[in-house]
Amino acid sequence: MESFISKIATLAENCHCGNHHPITIEKITVGNEILKDAVRYIGEKNYQKVKIIVDNHTFQAAGKELANQLERADIPFSTCYILPDENQDIIADERALVQVLLESSKETDVMVAVGAGTIHDIVRFCSTKMGIPFISIPTAPSVDGFTSMGAPLIVRGEKKTFQMSSPIAIFADLTVLKNAPRKMIAAGFGDMIAKFTSLADWKFGHLVGGEPYCKAAAQITRDALNASVKNVEKIKKGDEEGIQILIESLIASGLAMLLFGHSHPASAGEHHLSHYWEMEFLRQKRAAVLHGAKVGIAASILAKIYKSEFLPFICNGMEGIDENLYIKIKEHKEEIKAVYEQIPDSILLRKWVEQLGGETHPEQLGIENDLVIKGLNEAHKLRDRFTALKFLNEIVKIRREFASEIL
Repeated sequence: MESFISKIATLAENCHCGNHHPITIEKITVGNEILKDAVRYIGEKNYQKVKIIVDNHTFQAAGKELANQLERADIPFSTCYILPDENQDIIADERALVQVLLESSKETDVMVAVGAGTIHDIVRFCSTKMGIPFISIPTAPSVDGFTSMGAPLIVRGEKKTFQMSSPIAIFADLTVLKNAPRKMIAAGFGDMIAKFTSLADWKFGHLVGGEPYCKAAAQITRDALNASVKNVEKIKKGDEEGIQILIESLIASGLAMLLFGHSHPASAGEHHLSHYWEMEFLRQKRAAVLHGAKVGIAASILAKIYKSEFLPFICNGMEGIDENLYIKIKEHKEEIKAVYEQIPDSILLRKWVEQLGGETHPEQLGIENDLVIKGLNEAHKLRDRFTALKFLNEIVKIRREFASEIL
């Protein structure tokens, strides 16, 4: 993966968008027995007060072995076990953030995130606020946020993303990742196929809404997406080759966000839907649902809506819309059509996820039809991004009432 950072640098050199941010990750290693490399790296950096952040599950998956190896290397460390909520879920909220900060002394010189997306979000925030670096050790190929700067947190019940810091190094052990629950592997794939809608929405927001855009970040994301889709059968097997393809795709997607400085390459209408559902679950004090599972389903829903509502409107006159908006869309009509036509049919998206043993319909995640409809009508308000969903809701003024028309 170090060569991939070089590849990104080359792509960035040939892109003159003016939106690039420096990639400060020093080392990315994917392979077997990688925890030894992590300890060696910590020793080389001469860290003397290491804080390992885990939960009970991720401690068993990788934290325990990491602690053993740090002990053998005579590197001082302590461990913070993040406490679950009443549903036994680990949530990136105020309670978790305060717990980590309280358990970390001012002498702590590095944090190590051992876990999946939520633990990384917590550590990314806390390490940045403490002014110290953090190291990433994923325990499941479930999200694309390992290498990004964005930390999606729940603050007073609302989902907000804070721009913090990326890790200085990532060590992805394939032995650990292969043993992740199948649902988490399916969720990682769901997070990848969500790039079909996010990339289309990003291009639309750029062409029509004037949002910043980066060809290099878009290409990195699309290459990662294509690698995952092309190798769905290998990922389905859950063997070393398939898991390596998936985790490297997720890491690459995170690097694209890091290069651009924001989540635009990998987060649009489908993530807004997912965040809306998540906040409603929190309000009802219901058990959390895997992020990748939600965005994969949201992407399949939007794939159908974009093809059945958005494209026909764009292609058939665009009656009743603002003149300036009409002119912009007409000017870029063919390019807009092309990016949305590239989104696979929703049936195919669901088929891929189903092959991996993941959920394919909202009700399988406990998301009722009424919540689906509310999300489709309101989720676009969560972020100030000009997505096709926002266009349909605020410009075309489509108001949905029945889930049977969509699902």
